[in-house]
Amino acid sequence: MYDLAIIGGGPAGVAAGVYAARKQLKTVFIAESIGGQSIDSAEIQNWIGTPAISGMDLAKSLEAHLKAYAGEFVDLKLGIRGDRVEKIAGGFSITTSKGPIEAKAVLISTGGSRRKLTVPGAAEFENKGLTYCASCDGPLFAGQDVIVVGAGNAGFESAAQLLAYCKSVTLLNRSAEFTKADASTVQAVMAHANFKALSSTEPIEIKGGPFVKSMVVKNSETGETTELAATGIFVEIGMISATGLVEGLVDMDEHKHIKVDPRNQRSSVDGIWSAGDCTDGLYHQNNIAAGDAVKALEDIYYWVKAQ
Repeated sequence: MYDLAIIGGGPAGVAAGVYAARKQLKTVFIAESIGGQSIDSAEIQNWIGTPAISGMDLAKSLEAHLKAYAGEFVDLKLGIRGDRVEKIAGGFSITTSKGPIEAKAVLISTGGSRRKLTVPGAAEFENKGLTYCASCDGPLFAGQDVIVVGAGNAGFESAAQLLAYCKSVTLLNRSAEFTKADASTVQAVMAHANFKALSSTEPIEIKGGPFVKSMVVKNSETGETTELAATGIFVEIGMISATGLVEGLVDMDEHKHIKVDPRNQRSSVDGIWSAGDCTDGLYHQNNIAAGDAVKALEDIYYWVKAQ
């Protein structure tokens, strides 16, 4: 039985893995891949110590750091999916895609997946003009009119990428104000001549033939509907927490985020901690995820030694 099982390979999981190695805890690190959600980003700004870095380069850096410290203490189980955590005598059993693993303590740092658009036509036109990754698919729409759905940081960052090569970018915001994105990011994107933002506007339907041709939108204040011509639709409407492996075991909020004590990242179950985007923390960013994981490891170390 391991002292600790870390599940998830984003910044939180890697930070936890590095600190587990430094504290010489017998640890198993379970992750399908290293990098988390950021791997799809063309540019990540303000990862502390690095003004800008691509998602792929960040993933490589995280993996190199973890492997440099892992040594004899952190058993890296990469390419493996953690499916379920269950309480057993003396600890926990983790059901994985390669068989069960047991540990005294568990840190859940599984992040989440992109929330899908559910309006008519969204499923039909996915990968036929509708996409969830601007950095992956954006260059395919060079010189074309595109729409970004979602006005948080991710939406504005996607718009910034697309403005480099698209004919025009229209961003839809369900609210009247841009309260979910950094003011500096909003200001920089809004300054582009080929950018337009529609507030109090939500998508109603996606239309097309073999591929996307337009989106019907509705203004929530006036009730007016408009059909916007576009060949590309980029969706950035948030994440769904990847917490099914502990559903019914630990307390969660209405969004399936694991409830944690912000002082130490403990969940409602003794022996389970959580860090990163899968928690009910007020803010979700790479730097915050890594910091929360370090905080958790400090607490886990003392907990394990006290058993």
